[in-house]
This record gives sequence, C-alpha cells and structure tokens, in this order.
Amino acid sequence: MRLHGYYRSTAAWRVRIALALKGLSAEPATVHLRRGEQRSEAFLRLNPQGLVPALELDDGSVLTQSLAICEYLEETHPDPPLLPRDPVGRARVRAFALAIAADIHPLQNLRVLNRLRALGHGEEQVNAWARAVIAEGLAACQALLQGERTGPFCFGDRPGLADICLVPQLFNARRFGVDLAPLPRLLAAEAACLTLPAFAAAVPERQPDFE
Repeated sequence: MRLHGYYRSTAAWRVRIALALKGLSAEPATVHLRRGEQRSEAFLRLNPQGLVPALELDDGSVLTQSLAICEYLEETHPDPPLLPRDPVGRARVRAFALAIAADIHPLQNLRVLNRLRALGHGEEQVNAWARAVIAEGLAACQALLQGERTGPFCFGDRPGLADICLVPQLFNARRFGVDLAPLPRLLAAEAACLTLPAFAAAVPERQPDFE
C-alpha cells in the first residue's frame, strides 16, 4: 500500500495511527500541501477532491477520506478493534470522531484559511477564526465524553477511532494557541495515547517529509 499524505495533515495523521494500531504498513508518498501539489494533474487523478490522504491498495484501488479509510481497515483487519462491539457504543464513537473530522477540522484547514486570507482577512483574524472553531468544537467533544465508562482513553480501556481523531486535532489546537486547560478529559486521553508506539510513531516530527 502507499499512503499519500503530508506530515502536518491531521487527516493523513489519523490514517497513520490506524495503520499502526492494526500492525499494517504503507509506503509514504508526500503531497506537499503548501506547494500546491494536491492540485497537480497527477494527484487529482488519484483523488479528484485534491485532498489528503489517499490510500493506494495493493490491487490499485484508491481510497480517500480518512474516516472511510479507517473504516475500511476496521472491516478488513478487525483486530484490534477501533470500534466497540455494541451498536450504541459504535454510534457514540463515530459521533465523536465525526465531530472532529466533519465539524472542526474542515473549518480550520489550510484550504478554508487561505480563502479567508483571499477575502482580505488579516492573519490575526484568520488565526482567531481557527482558535474559535477549535475551542468550541473541542469543548463539545469533552461534553460528549461525560457519562462514558472510565478508562484512560476516550471510550474505555483501549484506543479507538475517537482517539485517532482527537490526538491530531489537539496538535492543531496548540498550533493555533487554543487554551486547553478547560479540557482535562481530552488531555488525559491524549496522554494515554502518546504512551503507545502506534501514536508516537505517527507524530509529524517522525515523518520522512517533516520540515
């Protein structure tokens, strides 16, 4: 397999974690987002959206969208599981993951921030937008964990899809200067995750394209 991504892309980061948790490997292929390589003709043939990640499978199939890729890995390599066994638990984990991947991340990613700049907003306004979006979204994520069974991770005693989304998003939160002090439950889950080799190996500074 080949994983087309960028070291700082939180969406690609999710897939790196999922692959590592499943004990799978994929050859990294850099798509430099700040140089616009995601809009190249060659990459658009892989992913017409011009987004990372894109996962090329051994048979030549190409999968896009990080959560769809994680669900594919879950279905084809079910152990260790990324989702609980019971339907209600699975729905809750998916809801948490989507709160980040669908509601927080798209509003503070490079494409949206560049459009704000193109509309004439200054850098401080753009960064303030990102901080507000992330802070509001993460506060809701912490509330979603209220009442969940205790454990070091978001939903219990082993990491899963929720943690895969949370850890990269907290990296972005710090990058934009979000105050994380009001989010102790999320920080505790992150700390538990980062003790695991699968999460530690996926951080940006350990990627071959890190700069």
